[in-house]
Amino acid sequence: MPEQKRYDTNLAMGLGLIDETKELLQIWSPGLSATALYQEVLSSGKLAGGSAYRLRNIVVRCFANRFLVQDGAPATRIKTLMPTLTASELRQLLFLYTCRANPILADFVRETYWRAYESGASRVTKNSAEEFVRRAIDDGKTPSRWAEGQIERMGRYLTGCCFDFGLLGNRTTGGRRINAFRIEPKIVTYLAHELHFTGLGDNALLMHQDWQLFGLAREDVLDELKMLSLKGHLIIQAAGDVVRISWKQPSMETLCDVLSQG
Repeated sequence: MPEQKRYDTNLAMGLGLIDETKELLQIWSPGLSATALYQEVLSSGKLAGGSAYRLRNIVVRCFANRFLVQDGAPATRIKTLMPTLTASELRQLLFLYTCRANPILADFVRETYWRAYESGASRVTKNSAEEFVRRAIDDGKTPSRWAEGQIERMGRYLTGCCFDFGLLGNRTTGGRRINAFRIEPKIVTYLAHELHFTGLGDNALLMHQDWQLFGLAREDVLDELKMLSLKGHLIIQAAGDVVRISWKQPSMETLCDVLSQG
Protein backbone atom coordinates (compact mmCIF):
# COMPACT_ATOMS: atom_id res chain seq x y z
CA MET A 1 0.00 0.00 0.00
CA PRO A 2 1.49 3.39 -0.97
CA GLU A 3 2.39 5.78 1.81
CA GLN A 4 -0.29 8.37 2.42
CA LYS A 5 0.54 11.88 1.26
CA ARG A 6 1.19 14.33 4.06
CA TYR A 7 -1.41 16.95 4.71
CA ASP A 8 -0.93 20.38 3.15
CA THR A 9 -2.69 23.74 3.39
CA ASN A 10 -4.04 23.99 -0.17
CA LEU A 11 -7.60 24.27 1.14
CA ALA A 12 -6.65 27.76 2.31
CA MET A 13 -6.54 28.80 -1.35
CA GLY A 14 -10.30 28.63 -1.79
CA LEU A 15 -12.17 25.80 -0.02
CA GLY A 16 -14.84 24.27 -2.30
CA LEU A 17 -14.50 26.76 -5.17
CA ILE A 18 -17.66 25.45 -6.81
CA ASP A 19 -18.51 28.54 -8.87
CA GLU A 20 -14.88 29.11 -9.82
CA THR A 21 -14.51 25.48 -10.88
CA LYS A 22 -17.57 25.72 -13.12
CA GLU A 23 -16.13 28.84 -14.73
CA LEU A 24 -12.70 27.26 -15.21
CA LEU A 25 -14.21 24.12 -16.73
CA GLN A 26 -16.01 26.27 -19.28
CA ILE A 27 -12.68 27.89 -20.27
CA TRP A 28 -10.48 24.77 -20.09
CA SER A 29 -10.10 22.40 -23.03
CA PRO A 30 -8.29 19.05 -23.21
CA GLY A 31 -4.53 19.48 -23.48
CA LEU A 32 -4.49 22.92 -21.84
CA SER A 33 -1.96 22.97 -18.99
CA ALA A 34 -2.55 24.68 -15.67
CA THR A 35 -0.09 27.44 -16.58
CA ALA A 36 -1.74 28.03 -19.95
CA LEU A 37 -5.16 28.04 -18.31
CA TYR A 38 -3.99 30.61 -15.78
CA GLN A 39 -2.65 32.85 -18.55
CA GLU A 40 -5.90 32.53 -20.49
CA VAL A 41 -8.03 33.37 -17.47
CA LEU A 42 -5.74 36.26 -16.52
CA SER A 43 -5.84 37.80 -19.99
CA SER A 44 -9.60 37.29 -20.34
CA GLY A 45 -10.40 39.14 -17.14
CA LYS A 46 -12.68 36.34 -15.95
CA LEU A 47 -12.70 35.37 -12.27
CA ALA A 48 -11.92 39.00 -11.49
CA GLY A 49 -12.08 40.34 -7.95
CA GLY A 50 -8.84 38.95 -6.55
CA SER A 51 -5.13 39.39 -7.07
CA ALA A 52 -3.17 37.65 -9.82
CA TYR A 53 -1.40 35.71 -7.05
CA ARG A 54 -4.67 34.35 -5.66
CA LEU A 55 -5.93 33.54 -9.16
CA ARG A 56 -2.77 31.55 -9.84
CA ASN A 57 -3.25 29.64 -6.59
CA ILE A 58 -6.85 28.84 -7.50
CA VAL A 59 -5.85 27.55 -10.94
CA VAL A 60 -2.56 25.81 -10.14
CA ARG A 61 -2.85 24.69 -6.51
CA CYS A 62 -6.58 23.95 -6.45
CA PHE A 63 -8.16 23.35 -9.86
CA ALA A 64 -5.15 21.58 -11.38
CA ASN A 65 -4.51 19.40 -8.33
CA ARG A 66 -8.13 18.33 -8.28
CA PHE A 67 -9.10 18.00 -11.93
CA LEU A 68 -6.03 18.04 -14.20
CA VAL A 69 -4.48 14.86 -12.79
CA GLN A 70 -4.33 11.80 -15.06
CA ASP A 71 -3.84 14.01 -18.13
CA GLY A 72 -6.96 15.97 -17.30
CA ALA A 73 -9.32 12.97 -17.29
CA PRO A 74 -11.46 14.28 -14.38
CA ALA A 75 -11.87 17.69 -16.04
CA THR A 76 -12.76 16.09 -19.39
CA ARG A 77 -15.39 13.85 -17.79
CA ILE A 78 -16.94 16.56 -15.66
CA LYS A 79 -17.02 18.95 -18.62
CA THR A 80 -18.92 16.30 -20.61
CA LEU A 81 -21.40 15.69 -17.79
CA MET A 82 -21.83 19.22 -16.48
CA PRO A 83 -24.67 20.35 -18.77
CA THR A 84 -26.93 17.51 -17.55
CA LEU A 85 -25.91 17.29 -13.87
CA THR A 86 -28.12 18.70 -11.15
CA ALA A 87 -26.54 21.14 -8.72
CA SER A 88 -26.33 18.37 -6.10
CA GLU A 89 -24.75 15.87 -8.52
CA LEU A 90 -22.12 18.36 -9.65
CA ARG A 91 -21.35 19.37 -6.08
CA GLN A 92 -20.82 15.72 -5.08
CA LEU A 93 -18.56 15.04 -8.06
CA LEU A 94 -16.42 18.09 -7.23
CA PHE A 95 -16.43 16.98 -3.58
CA LEU A 96 -15.03 13.56 -4.55
CA TYR A 97 -12.09 14.99 -6.47
CA THR A 98 -11.43 17.69 -3.89
CA CYS A 99 -11.14 15.01 -1.19
CA ARG A 100 -8.78 12.97 -3.34
CA ALA A 101 -6.53 15.99 -3.84
CA ASN A 102 -6.69 16.99 -0.16
CA PRO A 103 -6.20 13.98 2.14
CA ILE A 104 -6.74 16.20 5.20
CA LEU A 105 -10.30 16.92 4.02
CA ALA A 106 -10.97 13.29 3.12
CA ASP A 107 -9.84 12.06 6.52
CA PHE A 108 -11.76 14.81 8.33
CA VAL A 109 -14.96 13.77 6.55
CA ARG A 110 -14.42 10.09 7.27
CA GLU A 111 -13.13 10.41 10.84
CA THR A 112 -14.93 13.46 12.24
CA TYR A 113 -17.99 14.29 10.13
CA TRP A 114 -19.38 10.78 9.70
CA ARG A 115 -18.54 9.71 13.25
CA ALA A 116 -20.45 12.74 14.53
CA TYR A 117 -23.33 11.95 12.17
CA GLU A 118 -23.49 8.29 13.22
CA SER A 119 -23.34 9.18 16.92
CA GLY A 120 -26.46 11.32 16.55
CA ALA A 121 -24.68 14.65 17.05
CA SER A 122 -26.43 17.66 15.56
CA ARG A 123 -23.31 19.75 14.91
CA VAL A 124 -19.60 19.61 14.17
CA THR A 125 -17.95 22.00 16.59
CA LYS A 126 -14.94 24.23 16.24
CA ASN A 127 -13.18 22.18 18.93
CA SER A 128 -13.77 18.86 17.16
CA ALA A 129 -12.28 20.24 13.93
CA GLU A 130 -9.23 21.58 15.75
CA GLU A 131 -8.81 18.33 17.69
CA PHE A 132 -8.74 16.44 14.40
CA VAL A 133 -5.90 18.69 13.19
CA ARG A 134 -3.97 18.28 16.45
CA ARG A 135 -4.21 14.49 16.25
CA ALA A 136 -2.95 14.63 12.67
CA ILE A 137 0.06 16.68 13.77
CA ASP A 138 0.80 14.25 16.62
CA ASP A 139 0.55 11.35 14.16
CA GLY A 140 3.13 12.95 11.87
CA LYS A 141 0.70 13.60 9.01
CA THR A 142 1.83 17.21 8.53
CA PRO A 143 5.24 18.24 7.16
CA SER A 144 5.97 20.16 10.39
CA ARG A 145 4.25 21.08 13.64
CA TRP A 146 1.69 23.73 12.84
CA ALA A 147 1.31 26.73 15.16
CA GLU A 148 -1.88 27.20 17.15
CA GLY A 149 -3.11 29.92 14.79
CA GLN A 150 -2.68 27.62 11.80
CA ILE A 151 -4.54 24.84 13.62
CA GLU A 152 -7.47 27.18 14.20
CA ARG A 153 -7.46 28.34 10.58
CA MET A 154 -7.28 24.79 9.25
CA GLY A 155 -10.22 23.83 11.44
CA ARG A 156 -12.20 26.66 9.82
CA TYR A 157 -11.07 25.61 6.34
CA LEU A 158 -12.23 22.03 6.91
CA THR A 159 -15.67 22.94 8.19
CA GLY A 160 -15.99 25.72 5.61
CA CYS A 161 -15.21 23.28 2.81
CA CYS A 162 -17.81 20.86 4.17
CA PHE A 163 -20.28 23.76 4.13
CA ASP A 164 -19.47 24.49 0.49
CA PHE A 165 -20.18 20.88 -0.48
CA GLY A 166 -23.39 20.63 1.53
CA LEU A 167 -22.31 18.39 4.41
CA LEU A 168 -22.60 21.16 7.02
CA GLY A 169 -24.81 24.20 7.51
CA ASN A 170 -24.05 27.79 8.45
CA ARG A 171 -21.62 28.56 11.27
CA THR A 172 -23.18 29.27 14.66
CA THR A 173 -21.81 29.67 18.18
CA GLY A 174 -22.38 25.95 18.75
CA GLY A 175 -20.70 24.83 15.55
CA ARG A 176 -22.03 23.96 12.09
CA ARG A 177 -25.24 21.95 11.77
CA ILE A 178 -24.83 18.45 10.28
CA ASN A 179 -26.89 18.17 7.10
CA ALA A 180 -28.39 15.01 5.67
CA PHE A 181 -25.92 14.01 2.97
CA ARG A 182 -26.84 11.13 0.67
CA ILE A 183 -24.95 10.12 -2.43
CA GLU A 184 -26.81 10.75 -5.68
CA PRO A 185 -27.55 7.66 -7.85
CA LYS A 186 -25.66 9.14 -10.81
CA ILE A 187 -22.59 9.61 -8.61
CA VAL A 188 -22.85 5.97 -7.48
CA THR A 189 -22.83 4.97 -11.16
CA TYR A 190 -19.88 7.22 -11.93
CA LEU A 191 -17.75 6.22 -8.94
CA ALA A 192 -18.41 2.50 -9.29
CA HIS A 193 -17.37 2.53 -12.94
CA GLU A 194 -14.35 4.75 -12.31
CA LEU A 195 -13.06 2.39 -9.61
CA HIS A 196 -13.71 -0.58 -11.90
CA PHE A 197 -11.71 0.98 -14.74
CA THR A 198 -8.73 1.50 -12.44
CA GLY A 199 -8.47 -2.29 -12.35
CA LEU A 200 -10.07 -3.00 -8.99
CA GLY A 201 -11.75 -6.36 -8.57
CA ASP A 202 -15.45 -6.36 -7.82
CA ASN A 203 -15.09 -7.25 -4.14
CA ALA A 204 -12.27 -4.75 -3.57
CA LEU A 205 -14.37 -2.09 -5.27
CA LEU A 206 -17.09 -2.44 -2.64
CA MET A 207 -14.63 -1.62 0.14
CA HIS A 208 -12.79 1.28 -1.46
CA GLN A 209 -12.29 4.22 0.88
CA ASP A 210 -13.92 6.68 -1.54
CA TRP A 211 -17.32 5.29 -0.59
CA GLN A 212 -16.65 6.27 3.02
CA LEU A 213 -16.66 9.92 1.94
CA PHE A 214 -20.40 9.43 1.43
CA GLY A 215 -20.88 7.42 4.64
CA LEU A 216 -21.16 4.08 2.84
CA ALA A 217 -19.84 0.78 4.17
CA ARG A 218 -19.49 -2.37 2.04
CA GLU A 219 -23.09 -3.51 2.50
CA ASP A 220 -24.37 -0.02 1.72
CA VAL A 221 -22.39 0.02 -1.52
CA LEU A 222 -23.74 -3.40 -2.43
CA ASP A 223 -27.29 -2.14 -1.91
CA GLU A 224 -26.60 0.89 -4.08
CA LEU A 225 -25.18 -1.29 -6.86
CA LYS A 226 -28.22 -3.56 -6.70
CA MET A 227 -30.34 -0.48 -7.33
CA LEU A 228 -28.18 0.34 -10.34
CA SER A 229 -28.70 -3.18 -11.68
CA LEU A 230 -32.47 -2.65 -11.54
CA LYS A 231 -31.98 0.42 -13.73
CA GLY A 232 -29.95 -1.57 -16.23
CA HIS A 233 -26.56 0.05 -15.66
CA LEU A 234 -24.86 -3.23 -14.72
CA ILE A 235 -25.57 -6.84 -13.74
CA ILE A 236 -24.66 -7.91 -10.22
CA GLN A 237 -24.58 -11.37 -8.64
CA ALA A 238 -24.00 -11.65 -4.90
CA ALA A 239 -23.67 -14.86 -2.89
CA GLY A 240 -22.33 -14.46 0.63
CA ASP A 241 -19.05 -12.58 0.50
CA VAL A 242 -18.57 -13.13 -3.23
CA VAL A 243 -19.78 -10.48 -5.65
CA ARG A 244 -19.55 -10.58 -9.43
CA ILE A 245 -20.43 -7.59 -11.58
CA SER A 246 -20.93 -7.50 -15.34
CA TRP A 247 -20.12 -4.04 -16.65
CA LYS A 248 -22.02 -2.85 -19.70
CA GLN A 249 -19.85 0.13 -20.64
CA PRO A 250 -16.34 -0.41 -22.07
CA SER A 251 -14.81 2.84 -20.79
CA MET A 252 -15.40 5.91 -18.64
CA GLU A 253 -15.74 8.02 -21.77
CA THR A 254 -18.58 5.82 -23.01
CA LEU A 255 -20.22 5.91 -19.60
CA CYS A 256 -20.04 9.72 -19.49
CA ASP A 257 -21.60 9.91 -22.94
CA VAL A 258 -24.44 7.63 -21.78
CA LEU A 259 -24.97 9.58 -18.54
CA SER A 260 -24.91 12.91 -20.39
CA GLN A 261 -27.78 11.70 -22.58
CA GLY A 262 -29.99 11.34 -19.51
